[in-house]
Amino acid sequence: MSTKIVILGAGESGVGAALLAKQKGYNVFVSDASAIKPIYQSELEANQIPYESGTHDVERILAADEVMKSPGIPEKSELVKQIRAKGIPVISEIEFGFRYKGDSKIVAITGSNGKTTTTSLLYHICKVAEEDVAIVGNIGFSFARQIAVDPKKLYVIEVSSFQLDDIKTFRPNIAILLNITEDHLDRYNYQFEYYVKSKFRIIENQTEKDCFIYCIDDEVITKHLELLTTNTNLLPFSMKQELKKGGYIKNEQMMLKIQEERVTMSIYDFALKGKHNAYNTMAASIAASTLGIRKEKIREAVSNFHSLEHRMEFVATVKGVDFINDSKATNVNSTWYALESMQKPTILILGGVDKGNDYALVADLVKDKVKAIVCMGTDNAKLIEYFKDKVAQIIEVDSAKKAVNASFKLAEKGDVVLLSPACASFDLFKNYEDRGHQFKESVKEL
Repeated sequence: MSTKIVILGAGESGVGAALLAKQKGYNVFVSDASAIKPIYQSELEANQIPYESGTHDVERILAADEVMKSPGIPEKSELVKQIRAKGIPVISEIEFGFRYKGDSKIVAITGSNGKTTTTSLLYHICKVAEEDVAIVGNIGFSFARQIAVDPKKLYVIEVSSFQLDDIKTFRPNIAILLNITEDHLDRYNYQFEYYVKSKFRIIENQTEKDCFIYCIDDEVITKHLELLTTNTNLLPFSMKQELKKGGYIKNEQMMLKIQEERVTMSIYDFALKGKHNAYNTMAASIAASTLGIRKEKIREAVSNFHSLEHRMEFVATVKGVDFINDSKATNVNSTWYALESMQKPTILILGGVDKGNDYALVADLVKDKVKAIVCMGTDNAKLIEYFKDKVAQIIEVDSAKKAVNASFKLAEKGDVVLLSPACASFDLFKNYEDRGHQFKESVKEL
């Protein structure tokens, strides 16, 4: 009898895992409480994978030998509680993919902020060095799909805490932890400590053959690391101190020390600007050096990399007003980074689904740099209550078009309109990409 695997959630990770499970001879069933997108339905049908859409057949699900849970489904869901109560093993898609990765290498990148940028930059370095590499996880294809459809020798994976929550054996050759700030606390019973432990699961299976690249300037990381016994090779990076190994910045020079290899490069040659991006660039460069990529290739890639859509993306200047799309800022810390880099008076567009946000983090920057706030969401009460004494004007809107028009009216020549919402997008938009695209379209219509 083949193993019965039930896959909960039919998004990219769920369908990717279903394809791989079918290929490996599992008895697969896919179940999604929401409507499955037509593109994924047709893929499941083409591969003769049974599925249900908009409902859960609880009896069939509880008859599984194993359940793969999509990262978006919380532990507090009634169905997950029933699965746990029955003792059925629950795994994540990256855990399932890991079983079948063969002798390929994995670089896994996590952190509250900067994951996508760092993952994309490392992938770019690997491509410049002509490695057989795929970028997977929260960007592009799921890990499992890539293994099923087009396996590679190297996978650069962006992983979230939700994906790490259900790993058992997942072990990256190189793990990167960029930073830890309060985010997704609604999924961790509002206990920051649980979220920290979740992030650190990225190294729990590592051995002395593996590497852990982390920001030594991040107090949350360094304090938690002191509590752990680790076998992995530690490669810290810093902007505050010189290090014997890893990477640091001194006198505007990035210095990397990995085994015998030494790399130096002026930070003025980095394609990505700003303090937070200097950290991201160091992390990606250390990983590349650890993979044995030549320093000439690292320098070339780091200097010609283009920044990402929806992450501090310059959209246009209209009548002297700059518009910047930072829709990917779905937490307060991301918005802090965005505001910190602003050099002009700013109209800030905030709002969406609040995940237990602490806006005190950005209070000083808002007072210093923000002329007005435009709240774009279905429930803006918390934002208005917090910021009403900190800015001259607050306006409420319920669409990207209204947000752009209101911001443009508030702005003067020489100002900047910054979409950096600090919240998830699901109240008014499909996702942060949809929010960013609608923002850009509305700017073009001005």
